[in-house]
Amino acid sequence: MKPIYGSAQEAVEQIQDGATIMVGGFGLVGIPEKLILALVEKGVTDLTVISNNCGVDEWGLGLLLKNKQIKKMIGSYVGENKEFERQVLSGEIEVELTPQGTLAEKNAGRRSRHSGILHSGGRWHNGGGRKKKSVNLTAKNTYWNMP
Repeated sequence: MKPIYGSAQEAVEQIQDGATIMVGGFGLVGIPEKLILALVEKGVTDLTVISNNCGVDEWGLGLLLKNKQIKKMIGSYVGENKEFERQVLSGEIEVELTPQGTLAEKNAGRRSRHSGILHSGGRWHNGGGRKKKSVNLTAKNTYWNMP
């Protein structure tokens, strides 16, 4: 059974500097707004964020960008976020662009403990052997059962 937290602050309590988090949503639809605000308030830094995109200026993941709390962004779309563009061009943030289907399959592979996936580009992505714990934040559930 997954834990139920009394507040967004309690839900993000275990997330520390340098964590890798997966944030649900598509653009601004379905994002975990309260959990993102709790991370902003907590002030964790050096985050690696896995999400479809980095939202917009002044909202969602854009708030974490504004505070320079994201070190690396893994996503499939750069979006219209001007602060994200500025940080990328100035070398302040690392970006890993991944096709949407590959991003979804890499996540599915990790969740089902597959050792990796082979996509149309012919490259093998090893899903096992992660060094850091990952936390998957979605709008409806918070998963903590990661190895």
